[in-house]
Amino acid sequence: MRDLLPPEVAVAVAGPLDWTGRLLAEELACLGERAVESRRRDFTAGRVCARRAMATLGLPPAPVSAADRAPVWPSGVVGTITHTQGYCAAAAARSSEVRAVGMDAEQHKDLSPGVRRLICLPEEDAHLAGLPVGTSWPAVLFSAKETIYKVWHPVVGTWLDFTDALVEIDPDAGTFSARIAPARVDAAPVGNPPRAVHGRFVVTGGLVRTAAVLPLP
Repeated sequence: MRDLLPPEVAVAVAGPLDWTGRLLAEELACLGERAVESRRRDFTAGRVCARRAMATLGLPPAPVSAADRAPVWPSGVVGTITHTQGYCAAAAARSSEVRAVGMDAEQHKDLSPGVRRLICLPEEDAHLAGLPVGTSWPAVLFSAKETIYKVWHPVVGTWLDFTDALVEIDPDAGTFSARIAPARVDAAPVGNPPRAVHGRFVVTGGLVRTAAVLPLP
């Protein structure tokens, strides 16, 4: 993810030992004793990477707990965690420099017609049909929307549906842009919600990786 984010955002990617690393007490409480092994490994790698990213910023170790299906970062920090089969990464930045950061990793594979209907707007289907062959553009679109939601939620406090963001992909530049549905922006319970999100993507090593930063207003 380092290649997709600006220098003020610290990034850590999980190594082999991070999946079974040490959790802080607050993180263990969030995970619970009944978590299945795959959930425990993903959660652990994400928190270990999160603390390593914060350390890169010169910050002391602090728990990254969880609420409403999302990481809860220490005061003064914004961040994001992603994991997919065999891959986990975390990114963190100071809230005095970045309003929000989001990233996502997905397996690079074709999506079923049913999943495409759930995630793609008609305009997006038409857009993807015109992109170069050889890449699963629906998978890129899916990952981009996951990143967009990770940027939106910490700022606004609500979740978006897949149809609440209209995404356009630039395959040559390796970028994507999204317009948030005006109705969701108007209904946001906070001032100055993001109306658009711009990010970057790369497809390599069997993975789709996307990331975006929301700058300070």
